[in-house]
Amino acid sequence: MTTLVVCALLAVLMPYFAKVPVAMAMAKLGRYDNKHPRAQQAKLTGFGARAFAAHQNCFESLAVFAVAIAVVFGTNSVNAVTETLAVTHIVSRILYCIFYWLNLDIIRSLVWFIGLGTAIAMIVVSI
Repeated sequence: MTTLVVCALLAVLMPYFAKVPVAMAMAKLGRYDNKHPRAQQAKLTGFGARAFAAHQNCFESLAVFAVAIAVVFGTNSVNAVTETLAVTHIVSRILYCIFYWLNLDIIRSLVWFIGLGTAIAMIVVSI
């Protein structure tokens, strides 16, 4: 169970870690505009725009993973399979961000599918 809780914590923290490169890109636009960050984020291009998209996708992924974790706990299906799927999900999400930052679109999409597939598999295995 500890593995799943750690994975849940990492999934919750991931969007905030993914914000670091966004903030760095925003600072390169003169300074980080804390009064109007969304307007400044809309001006990002290249790496900054990709970093922002990866950051947003972390929040989107969190909803799916949270449901998967809830189903595993709710059905008392904590086992080696669901733990391995959860760890694989977290690793794929980290790689997703890295590949997004590096502009490696095809491999990024592949690890996105892996991440989604692991969350779905966690639910299916719990049925």
